[in-house]
Amino acid sequence: MRAEPGRTRYGHAERPDSERWRIERLTRANPLFGSNGIAFGPDGRLYVAQYVAGRISAVDLASGEVEAVVDADGPVQSPDDLAFGADGSMYITDLTPGRVWRRAPDGTFTLITDEVVMPNGIACVGDRLFVNEMRVGGRLLEVTPGAEPVELAGGLAMGNAMQLGPDGCLYYPHMITGEVHRVPLDGGEPELVAEDVHAPVAVRFDRGGVLTVLSRGGEGIVTRIDVLGSGERSVVPGEVSGMDNAAFDAENRMFVSSFAAGGIAELAPDGRAREVVPTGLVGPFGVAVHRSGTVFTGDNYRLASIDDGEVSTRELLVFSHGVTADERGRVHVTSQFGEVRTYEPDNRVLTTRARELARPTGIATRADGSLVVAETGAGRVVAIADDDALTVLADGLDSPVDVAIDEEDRCYVSDDQRGTVSLIGDGGIAVVAEGLDAPQGITVLGQELFVVETGRRRLLAIDLATGEQRVEAHHLAVGLPPVTMRAQPELFNHGLPGVPVPFAGVAAGRDGSLYVSANGEGSVLRLHRGS
Repeated sequence: MRAEPGRTRYGHAERPDSERWRIERLTRANPLFGSNGIAFGPDGRLYVAQYVAGRISAVDLASGEVEAVVDADGPVQSPDDLAFGADGSMYITDLTPGRVWRRAPDGTFTLITDEVVMPNGIACVGDRLFVNEMRVGGRLLEVTPGAEPVELAGGLAMGNAMQLGPDGCLYYPHMITGEVHRVPLDGGEPELVAEDVHAPVAVRFDRGGVLTVLSRGGEGIVTRIDVLGSGERSVVPGEVSGMDNAAFDAENRMFVSSFAAGGIAELAPDGRAREVVPTGLVGPFGVAVHRSGTVFTGDNYRLASIDDGEVSTRELLVFSHGVTADERGRVHVTSQFGEVRTYEPDNRVLTTRARELARPTGIATRADGSLVVAETGAGRVVAIADDDALTVLADGLDSPVDVAIDEEDRCYVSDDQRGTVSLIGDGGIAVVAEGLDAPQGITVLGQELFVVETGRRRLLAIDLATGEQRVEAHHLAVGLPPVTMRAQPELFNHGLPGVPVPFAGVAAGRDGSLYVSANGEGSVLRLHRGS
């Protein structure tokens, strides 16, 4: 397996190696760690805000080459949308901390305001700057350095990408209600432009003045409305799932981003997509092997599956993390929103098993079908029975991340703050291994327990009988950089838990292979003993 330094995301350019296993990528490394707001810059490149990564990249549309121009070690924590001013300055909405930035052409940053809650959509009109808030009861504001924001409209049902229309009004979506509104630049009573629009996430005008509304849903729907003429509406299903934003070039070609899978695509009027930057995995986090051989992963905004190297979106499930598969063919997934769900792949039925848990992460299945969950935010491990009754198996942990079940139905838990892996028994918790550097994903294969030690970027094997440790693989592209782990404000009241908690999972297949979620590059690794 060769290293791909140009495609890795955080300098994980070393080749993973092992003396006992052959390592291969099930998926290619992802050149974009998610893709959110996009806009053409003065140099003709398409600039891409990457919320989860905390970075902004520029894409050469002719070659598909991606260059990081604002990296995660700068003042911007979670860029969600961007726009360019007449002087070439880039303006950025920094969603999680509630800030709006200006990046001058020479690369220096100036804070425009920090008095906006969950700023998302942004638009430059001459020397004026407008942003809206992605929250219930949000505002559309004009922001100026050193001045109080001026409210143009209130009561937004989660705003997002917006644009100035040919009539001089700002157009913006209400994501919750499926509406598009507009308001004059100097304020006034907002006007409903369109209702019953499918999951609107971004509004854009093409070069002909037709309003184009993107859907954030899995169907890839694009709605076009002649708002200044006949009012005619057309709806076209597309080939891009979980769209986030769009930009039209001088030739009226539309390019779209996907928060769910990353990448950049040119979307034709009939919905066909031409890949410019490949899509891929935004995480991945938890990983599991279905009895069919399909690999499932919790990929932050979705439950994804991998077959023959191809990644598919099974369901859009926001902040998906841990995942496990049981003998009945069901897949179970945790969400940072506090939910545990059971998914039946054959009929695409989702059942909620638990709610309001504190950042549940790793999940495993016991022989009786009950689920065991690492509740990271509460420092405990819980069990969920078939009737959804919840019991506490262990508490008082610092940061339980993953759980695993052995052949005797015993439960193990990793704690990445304590640096331990422990066995949960009737008499309490017994440490199996300590002194580890940020252990996260764990799984049992035979009489060995495998641990992803993200701090040292390696895979360990622990003999369950003797406690002996052995390094199985080095230089794994796991773990996110420290700058993405900066303290984040509490956003649950606004519908978002901030940036994802990192989780590099590991799972064992029926053939004895191991699967590791390499979230440092956006791929899944398979370790097997064959030639």
